[in-house]
Amino acid sequence: MVEARVTTLADVAALAGVSVATASKALNNRQQVAPTTRQRVVEAAEQLRFRPNTLAKSLLTGRSGTIGLVTHDLDGRFSIPVLMGVEDAAGTGKMSALLCDARGDSLREAYHLQALLGRRVDGLVVVGARPDPRESLGRLPVPVVYAYAPSLDPEDMSVTVDHEAGGRIGVEHLIACGRSRIAVISGDPAYGAAHQRATGALAALGAAGLAPWGGEVLFGSWTESWGRSATEMFLARPDARDAERGIDGILCGSDQIARGVLDVLRERGVAVPREVSVVSHDNWELFATGSRPQLTSVDMHLEDLGRRAANRLFEAIEGRATPGIDVVPSSLVMRESSLPTG
Repeated sequence: MVEARVTTLADVAALAGVSVATASKALNNRQQVAPTTRQRVVEAAEQLRFRPNTLAKSLLTGRSGTIGLVTHDLDGRFSIPVLMGVEDAAGTGKMSALLCDARGDSLREAYHLQALLGRRVDGLVVVGARPDPRESLGRLPVPVVYAYAPSLDPEDMSVTVDHEAGGRIGVEHLIACGRSRIAVISGDPAYGAAHQRATGALAALGAAGLAPWGGEVLFGSWTESWGRSATEMFLARPDARDAERGIDGILCGSDQIARGVLDVLRERGVAVPREVSVVSHDNWELFATGSRPQLTSVDMHLEDLGRRAANRLFEAIEGRATPGIDVVPSSLVMRESSLPTG
């Protein structure tokens, strides 16, 4: 039996009518190649079903074509969209991604980092379980981008979310809906995001000449049960249902909190959004669209965050590192729980 001959880069170059060096540059997206030439080389490679020898390529370029992803919360609500964004960008750039879960353990993180470096990854994306700043890993032999949880070192590359802007966006929307007596229910005070979202909400209220209904922001946890408890506390006030002085809007620190808020309002016969508009944060589709009514929520665009982190890493691998924190803007997704007053 005669074995099928393996297609080589020289075959691709010959069919495209270019040199082997030009064919290599075209297939590796080097900028020195004209778009028409690149297209001709790509078409030739596809026609010949050319598959580059990964080992030979890595020896030639000094790169493995892989990046390492280290997450601290693989089962978490926030890390998965970020990782999906990173993987999406890696696929577009024809890079492979190796995923490790450190589970919030610094020793496990160190072990995974050494394992990934031992596999000669070209760079690392480290995804935090929570958005609070974290300690830097220091200088490593490959570029590192910190996603969601930014590094405390300003010389590192980080991509994160502006939680203060999220709180501001939520309150501004409630005010635009004609609400002026707005209660604010935030999450776990151990999280910087809980305070930042509250700070943004208070800033928006202050800019409109308003104060939070009840006089203060309530902090508790990121759960439906806290949303129920906080709402019960507000409704226990004698003026809570007063037509002139009672609550007409509630900003919640998360979709889970908002689900608890909606439960209590429904049980008490408070119409949402006619009597009270509710806005939440995170835009977790499972919660937001499964609520009754569906929740208006601030979206942090975590997949975009992941893609941006990956692209910054690819630029750093190419020698164009940009230290500092890159902030992904949030936006409001409007649904049934907040509508303008008539």
